[in-house]
Amino acid sequence: MLLVDAVSTFVNYLERERRASPNTVSAYRRDLTALVTFAHARQPASRKGREFALADVDIYLLRSFLGSLQGGPGAGTKPPEAATVARKGSALRTFFKYLRRQGIVKTDPTETLGSPKIRRGLPTLLHVDAARGVVEAPETDGSARAPKPAEIARDKAMLELLYGSGLRVSELVDLDVGGVGGGSVRVVGKGNKERIVPVGELALEMLAQYMNVRDALTREDRPNSALFLSNRGTRITVRTVQNLVKKWGTLGAGRADLHPHALRHTCATHLLEGGADLRSIQEILGHASLSTTQRYTHVSLDHLLKVYDGAHPLARRR
Repeated sequence: MLLVDAVSTFVNYLERERRASPNTVSAYRRDLTALVTFAHARQPASRKGREFALADVDIYLLRSFLGSLQGGPGAGTKPPEAATVARKGSALRTFFKYLRRQGIVKTDPTETLGSPKIRRGLPTLLHVDAARGVVEAPETDGSARAPKPAEIARDKAMLELLYGSGLRVSELVDLDVGGVGGGSVRVVGKGNKERIVPVGELALEMLAQYMNVRDALTREDRPNSALFLSNRGTRITVRTVQNLVKKWGTLGAGRADLHPHALRHTCATHLLEGGADLRSIQEILGHASLSTTQRYTHVSLDHLLKVYDGAHPLARRR
């Protein structure tokens, strides 16, 4: 089998059987296509112009491929982050595990493939007061281009769901009008997995206020079932939500670097500090494994100190 055909088979598997998200499929296709291009460039002159055979892929080729991503002196471009190289290495491992499982290859050349160490910085996290300030920011905008009442109601409802229910921004923009009810919201997360997420009373109140004025954003010539609409009456986009969160983050918390994922992380962290167990948080966030939730939620230093002072015998006060 040719390498390019193996890649095509794997991508079809992701789309049709795994039902992976379009972003996931696109990322795998991009990374593996880069491998095909690199492999063709490495072929000897006697085989130039021929398709690269899957059987010719070995650990040395894969190491050279990952090494080439990091550039070198005079490369003229900035080397990618370690996380980017690690992700491409993960794509290679997943690809060859699939080929091995299907019996397409007998050995897996990625078994001894190393991965760069990734230094994970602390994620963006808001304190409770700052999070409240962001959610209430649309009401306090006194600029000359202040948003219309329908836009204010929409933005508050979106911010409440991002922070109150920990939704991914992609899940938020995909919501339809009939997806909210009974104190919960039905979302479709990664891997096309559906889950029910609880919605707080304040978020439900904001959603009700938004629905009362949602018609101001609709257009008769463009009927739309989307819950959150843009100013043009179309389904709001991820980029628009990102820009709005940045805007309200700057106004409400002085955080120009705020993004929707930070509100999701803040939600999980505040739940953890409030006494929620990791399993419950895992269900709310829609993580496939608990280890993801453990990495996702870190408690604040103040909370850790309180736990330490109250639990460790050497820290207890008489």
